[in-house]
Amino acid sequence: MKIVIVPSGFKECLDAEEVAIAMERGVKSFDPLIDMEVIPMMDGGEGFAKAITKLKGGELIYKEVTGPVGEKITGHFGIYVENDKRTAVIEMAAVAGLKLVPRDQRNPLKTTTYGVGELISFALDLGVDHILIGCGDSGTSDGGAGMAQALGVQFFDQNRQLVPIHGGEDLLKVDHLDLTHLDERLHTVTIDVACNWKNILCGEQGVARVFGPQKGATPEQVEKLSLALEHYATLIQEEVGVDVRSLPGSGASGGLGAGLIAFTGAILHPRFDIIMDYIDIEDKIKTADIVLTAEGSLDFQTPNGKIPAEVARIAKKYGIPVIAITGTIGKGADLNYQAGIDAFVSIIPKPTTLEKSMIKAPEWIEKGTESVLRQIAIGFEMAEKQMLKEGVS
Repeated sequence: MKIVIVPSGFKECLDAEEVAIAMERGVKSFDPLIDMEVIPMMDGGEGFAKAITKLKGGELIYKEVTGPVGEKITGHFGIYVENDKRTAVIEMAAVAGLKLVPRDQRNPLKTTTYGVGELISFALDLGVDHILIGCGDSGTSDGGAGMAQALGVQFFDQNRQLVPIHGGEDLLKVDHLDLTHLDERLHTVTIDVACNWKNILCGEQGVARVFGPQKGATPEQVEKLSLALEHYATLIQEEVGVDVRSLPGSGASGGLGAGLIAFTGAILHPRFDIIMDYIDIEDKIKTADIVLTAEGSLDFQTPNGKIPAEVARIAKKYGIPVIAITGTIGKGADLNYQAGIDAFVSIIPKPTTLEKSMIKAPEWIEKGTESVLRQIAIGFEMAEKQMLKEGVS
């Protein structure tokens, strides 16, 4: 039996490489000689910049920037050179991720992407030709307005006073935008963004309503944020001439996708398409007898472009079964059967706290993986016994 392991990370807990290591240990606990291929997959979120930079033989640059709740933090981005072109790899989660927002401050009305704009500016200082931005695992919902401010966009109220954008709620104070001071160097680079293509900015399926609660928003805050982003979209349309409300990917990372489109001229791409340019997993998947994938929480959102569903989509082309190992099984998880995931299991062995689950995650992933393989082995044994019976009869 050949096993191919293609996990994503467990948000706020383990990155994809750490999950892969734990799953690999679980496979070896079952059979140390088993034929195995391990391919950690990043989805634009935590670990994206480090993974791409490592693959390309580049270097990481560390800078002090503004974090999601306004504090100073150390952020990073990667630089690599290929075909005489310098590329910067920026991961929004490194400066505006949910992991960086203390649990008692999780209010997407008050978190900012300002640090993302600072990283873009630092990359421009190094004379890059191309910027690749990963959107995922965000702790913000300001539509990329904070990023835009860091790059020179000004926001004014009805009295022509500057409005500092510290979070999504501040967008309601804005009467008009001024792009006069937008960093001109943005015209000299191409910017590609890896994002969840199915996330949109506004409406019933907009980012405020779908993801606001995950970032700590109450129902009242969700409605306020939804109004703020709708107003923001109107301002962008008036100033830039682009309706970002329902563009694919516009809602990525709390609407950062919309801000990138409007103010940097970025081109948004389904994140899996971008990642596949760097990691070719199809040739490896099609040689497998079974594929194991993983995600921190498996629910109704997983089929919408997340790694386990994309892995399953490839595996189904070759009739290969897929099992997902997950931390929590959430609402609508059964939809993943339709997405091509044949089975899923939670690693959590008993009722516990979130804090303990995060500490024990590597151990539980290892044991959960071993348990899955033992169950598969039972199936093989039963099938062999049945074949022997039929052969005898």
